[in-house]
Amino acid sequence: MCQLFINADPALWTSHTRSFRMDGMVTSVRLEELFWRALQTIGERDDLTVPQLLHRLYNESLDAGHDVGNFTSFLRVCCLRFLDLQLRGLIPTEAQIRLSDLLVDDILTLEQSQREGNAPRL
Repeated sequence: MCQLFINADPALWTSHTRSFRMDGMVTSVRLEELFWRALQTIGERDDLTVPQLLHRLYNESLDAGHDVGNFTSFLRVCCLRFLDLQLRGLIPTEAQIRLSDLLVDDILTLEQSQREGNAPRL
């Protein structure tokens, strides 16, 4: 089983630092290549570049009252959450369906029902 991970392309876990401007300040984020690819995929769903996506995630997190002191960890969780939601059938895998068009409240309610054991897993 571990060979699936051990024998993967080492480039996937190579870290890269990317800098972008957010609210007039230059910010740098260091992530592994696989996370950068996931962020690109997420952004493409809504015609956003990675810097635009990161800016939106950061600002909307602050607006929601979250502490994003460890923004890099937050981004890793966003990537894994995106894949997990797809695997569980809670968001579509079709790239042409914009994430911003999804009924977020319905998805979150279904997800909570699944966690509580009140709804079948998809």
